[in-house]
Amino acid sequence: MELPAVNLKAIILVHWLLTVWGCMNYMLPGSYAWGNFSVLAVGIWAIVQRDSLDAIMMFLTGLLLTVLTDIIHISVFYPPNNYLTDVKRFSIGMAIFSLLLKPVSCYLVYRMYRERGGEYTFNIGVACAGWDRSTYEPIDQQDAPPQWPDSGKTAQQPY
Repeated sequence: MELPAVNLKAIILVHWLLTVWGCMNYMLPGSYAWGNFSVLAVGIWAIVQRDSLDAIMMFLTGLLLTVLTDIIHISVFYPPNNYLTDVKRFSIGMAIFSLLLKPVSCYLVYRMYRERGGEYTFNIGVACAGWDRSTYEPIDQQDAPPQWPDSGKTAQQPY
């Protein structure tokens, strides 16, 4: 089953609205708002630069990191039942709904990353021990004759 194409603007708008509603009652700390709104700002950068792989990759990474930070914020700052008012219940509900929606958004943003030409694997630039050297080309001596004769060949005897 193929998922319909979702616009990046729609993803950012939905998460912006849910984050605003989640921050409505000052129950969650300022770091919740700063983290989510800064990731949404990177998402706006990904909208503006449509051909940039860095922008969409940073937005995807930010979404994945805010999943972790949202879990921590909601679990640490969730109020006890006797302090829950209707506004607090709505605010924390929208924060939880935003958290539940983020894995779907991450999948959709990953598909956009692939459409922009991204690779399946994420290379962080660390060479592993089994590095393939089949394409290694020495640059110190190009097409120069060997300095030493090949030890496998025997020299011809003079007559």
